[in-house]
Amino acid sequence: MKLVALFLCLASTAAEAQLLSAKGSAVAMGHHHLYVSDVEASKHFWTLLGAVPVAFPDREVMKLPDLVIFFTPEKPAGGTKGTTVNHIGVQMPDVASVVEKLRASGVPIVTREEVEGATKDVHYLENQDTHIAFVMAPDGTKVELFENKKLSHSIANHHIHFAAPDVDAMKTWYVDMLGAEPGQRGGMEAAQLPGVNLTFSPAASPVTGTRGRALDHIGFEVENLKALCEKLESKGVKFDRPYTERPELGISLAFFTDPWGTYIELTEGLDRF
Repeated sequence: MKLVALFLCLASTAAEAQLLSAKGSAVAMGHHHLYVSDVEASKHFWTLLGAVPVAFPDREVMKLPDLVIFFTPEKPAGGTKGTTVNHIGVQMPDVASVVEKLRASGVPIVTREEVEGATKDVHYLENQDTHIAFVMAPDGTKVELFENKKLSHSIANHHIHFAAPDVDAMKTWYVDMLGAEPGQRGGMEAAQLPGVNLTFSPAASPVTGTRGRALDHIGFEVENLKALCEKLESKGVKFDRPYTERPELGISLAFFTDPWGTYIELTEGLDRF
């Protein structure tokens, strides 16, 4: 397909921004889909972090290793705080230098309100021997910057942090439904998929679903999507949009909502560009 060939050509010019293929694992990290009131402002934020633009029909799209970010020009109903996905996390070798660059560009640094007792914009986690910071992207998408001194890229995807009404139930659901490997991260309940850690913390107050908010939905890339959709349906998942092939894009997709309101897209073929 000419369109897919174009994607492959573009991707070859951005070797650092490759999406993990789900091949060899049924489900891997895919994408975030953001509703943004100002596309250029959002692109500028993610460019500062190190994401690169790629072409996609009628969409603005950026990439970083293990993650594709889609922008839809629509004012969201609110930010990520207060939803089932409190924030998303990316990793980088030196958090402090990135925070200085973001601050110089006027990006809000919100670490102090996120980490109890923090007195600096960059907080040191002794139990993980690393630094973190929280920043606010346009339209209230909260992003954690997680330091990984051994990272070979300037940035890569890291985690999705859920605000869970029931931590154990949510963790079990993602393990059972998507095949995530159960474990912990920094003392928090977690589960791992290729390209992303799913972290679960108790919701401090009632939360709402993600649909219509700044982070409208999260996406996972799947090997043999049709089979997974059939499996999920057999387990009682009701699809908002059933398995659909998009030959003009070279991908297949499906949408559903988890039991707590997180809107999820499954794709097959997004890792080809």
